[in-house]
Amino acid sequence: MTASPVPHTGVMWTVRTRIILVIVIASALGMLSVGVVVYLVERDRILSDVDERLRASLESARVLVGTGLGGEAWPSSQAALEAVVTRTSPDDNTGALGVIDGTAALVPGVALDVDLQSAPGFVAHVGDLAQESPVLGTYAADDVSWRYLAAPIAVQGSPAPESVLFVTAYDLDAELAEIDGPARIYLIAAAIAIAVIAGSAGIVAARLLQPLRRMRETAARVSARSLAERLPVTGNDDVSQLAATMNDMLDRLDAALDAQRRLLSDVGHELKTPLTIVSGHLEVMNTDDAQDVRGTRDLVVDEIERMGRLVRDLAAEASLHGTAPLEMQDIEAAALLRQIARKAEGLDGAHVELAEVASARIVGDPARITQAMLQLVQNGVTHGGGELTLGSRLTRDDVQFWVRDRGAGVPVSERERVFERFHRGDAGRRGSEGSGLGLSIVLIIARAHGGIAWVGDAPGGGAEFVIALPRRPDGDTASAPLSPSTPSSAPTSPLE
Repeated sequence: MTASPVPHTGVMWTVRTRIILVIVIASALGMLSVGVVVYLVERDRILSDVDERLRASLESARVLVGTGLGGEAWPSSQAALEAVVTRTSPDDNTGALGVIDGTAALVPGVALDVDLQSAPGFVAHVGDLAQESPVLGTYAADDVSWRYLAAPIAVQGSPAPESVLFVTAYDLDAELAEIDGPARIYLIAAAIAIAVIAGSAGIVAARLLQPLRRMRETAARVSARSLAERLPVTGNDDVSQLAATMNDMLDRLDAALDAQRRLLSDVGHELKTPLTIVSGHLEVMNTDDAQDVRGTRDLVVDEIERMGRLVRDLAAEASLHGTAPLEMQDIEAAALLRQIARKAEGLDGAHVELAEVASARIVGDPARITQAMLQLVQNGVTHGGGELTLGSRLTRDDVQFWVRDRGAGVPVSERERVFERFHRGDAGRRGSEGSGLGLSIVLIIARAHGGIAWVGDAPGGGAEFVIALPRRPDGDTASAPLSPSTPSSAPTSPLE
């Protein structure tokens, strides 16, 4: 029983939604960070400007006290304080007063924005701090936030009180409120910009993801019966390249499924005959006739052995389609061919002669190359009489290993088909014991090495089967670790 997939119960976030969210969040964070930085910089500028104006007020008071009245010294500290307070220049969000004996006694001659007497504890606070020297500080109590300057004034020889206090302050909340308006405007503008960005991101994401949506819809329609459908490839971007890659994948899947169907059809056809033979003879076998039983047994055993060879050959072909079918090595082609010739001499019915041998280096799997060459030798024994010649030659790009027989040759009409799976040539050779997979395996091995295999006419008659493998250019370094040129082990028997 196949377990059904667990349904997704959470919130489904589409790719488009995620893209929009990421863009909106990134834009919002960017605008927020810019706004916060600008606000903090402007706030610091305002606070610094307040301090500068307070210091300017202190310098003005010092000049006024030092200048005196008509060039003469002030008659008393109180008179000097009165002159400083009454001559205070009015400024936005500011206030001033004169403190005598701890009590607010003097106010400016003009109305100012801030009444410093509105905070009950302010006068006592500054009086305690500024008894001998000016103090620049912040008063945050009584529901106010003031930045103040408290400067004591003392005129030498003044009657009591000898020291009085000049106080001026700025309302920080009012000063900072000046940037609240621009901040609100910025927030509104940022919100509008984020909305525009979100809308633009939605439109762009929809256009960009439209090909992906078509891919998903096509993939949903594709099945074992509809692999012929392909994705439209438009443009030259990542999405179009993805579409092309998916089309290539569908081509490979289509080819693989077609090959699978052909394999199942061929295997079913190949197994049908021996199974029919076995079944028919067992049904008509006379169990009371010992000779008939022995003959039927021999026939059944022979057919079962033939099916076993077919299964082994199918397994051998399947192994060539695995994840790592080859063990690549650096090979000296001449030494490998001489070893193959010695092994070929041990095949029943083979009379092998070694012709010219080309010296070159290739990168390949010596065991698989040996397997392919011995298969060609066995094919020559089966169909060419057993008198065989082996050799190799060089071309500009490859090394060609060849096997020649002295048989009837291969007709031109059959040369492209002899390497197909289960193909056994003309009717005269259909009775052979081979599985029909040998030459197919030869071609697979050649292609796995980046080469090719073919058949042509041999000089003097017969067939010449050729395996062409790419040469290793002089001076190149093999991609696989070096090993002895003559492999220590290789297949000693062919597949058919």
